This record gives sequence, structure tokens and C-alpha cells, in this order.
Amino acid sequence: MDPDTVKSTLSNLAFGNVLVAAARDYQKEVLSKEKAHTATATNEEVDLDELMDDPELEKLHAERIAALKKEAEKRQVLKRQGHGEYREISEGDFLGEVTGSEKVICHFYHREFYRCKIVDKHLKALAPLHIDTKFIKLDAENAPFFVTKLAVQTLPCVILFRNGIAFDRIVGFQDLGGKDDFTTRALENLLKRKGIIDERKNKDNDEDVDDADQGRNRNVRSSTLQDSDSD
Repeated sequence: MDPDTVKSTLSNLAFGNVLVAAARDYQKEVLSKEKAHTATATNEEVDLDELMDDPELEKLHAERIAALKKEAEKRQVLKRQGHGEYREISEGDFLGEVTGSEKVICHFYHREFYRCKIVDKHLKALAPLHIDTKFIKLDAENAPFFVTKLAVQTLPCVILFRNGIAFDRIVGFQDLGGKDDFTTRALENLLKRKGIIDERKNKDNDEDVDDADQGRNRNVRSSTLQDSDSD
């Protein structure tokens, strides 16, 4: 055989052996990684099982479930009392409504007053977000007894009750910048400062407040009757 041919054949054999060895090493590495991954996954499963059997964790889980259940039951009770929506009531219902809940917001309004309609819009948006507080409205023309008893003279007038006692009020828009285009969030913050509503736990509902603000008409005219005496 030609010496050059022999040399070429030996070279090819050597190169082939190198490839075989490399392939074998690569296969070993892949198998090693698979075993390591399987072992890690097994350890994670074991750790998770051990964690789920932890009595402290079970206790925390049970307490959380109990708290959620209690909160759901509380919401149902409040809804049966008229919370969670902005409702109109009659003069005959007034005492029962304001004494039947711990915190109540009552809007004394006039059907013809434009500013009363602005307040309606904002309170309607806030009522579902603050279920601990009851939101109601009362037509001042049809409630002469309580208009006189509570000294309601300027509309809109929002009176705040705690345990059946009127402790504060918002008259007109003087606490809201004196303009018609105040935001729902501005009214919400004012009511929080006055202590009639609490800080919202679920901030996801911010979109509802933003939608209410975006939907308002910024080019509104003040009603000529906005400061009329309720009598």
C-alpha cells in the first residue's frame, strides 16, 4: 500500500475515534444533566410535600379561609341592609335607614338642581366601592320634617351619620374647590378625611373611579338654583 494512502487512512481513523469519543462524552453530559434535573425536581416535590404537612401553614391557611368566609358573610348582611348601591328613600324610611347602619351618607337633593345631579353621579360611583357605608338620597321637597329638623338650607347637602347621629355635612361644593368639575376621587378623599368611609383595600377598583371621572362633562354650567333655599 502506498505510504501516503496508509497515512491518510490512519488519520481518518484517528479523526473518527475523536468524533466517537466526543459523541460519547456529550451523551454522558446530557444524561448527567437529566439526572441532576430529575433529582432537583424530586427534592422540590419532597420539600413541597413537607411544607404542605406543616401544621403552622395549615393553621394559617385555615385562618385565612375563615377570615374570607367571615368577610363574605359580612358583605351579604350589609347588602341586605341596603349597602353597596346608591338608593333613593322616602321621608318615612329615613329614620330606619340612618339608624340601621353604623355609617350612612345621605344626600338631600332637589330634582331640578344641576349640582345635585353632579353629586348623584359621584355618589353612585362610590357606593359599590365602600360597602361598609350606606349611600342614600332624599328629595328635600318631599321631606319637610327632616329638612327643618336637620337645618338643611342649601342644596346639595350631604349629611354624614354615625350610629344614627349626624356628625358632619358637605354643603354645596365649597369643600371641593367651589367648581362643578371636581372628580369622584376628590369627593372620595374628602369623605375619607371626614371619617365616613375607609381606605379602599382593593385598589383594582381605581379604574371604576377613573371611568366615572372621564365620563363627566367638564364644560358644565352651574345651575341658577344651586344655592336655593330648601324651603
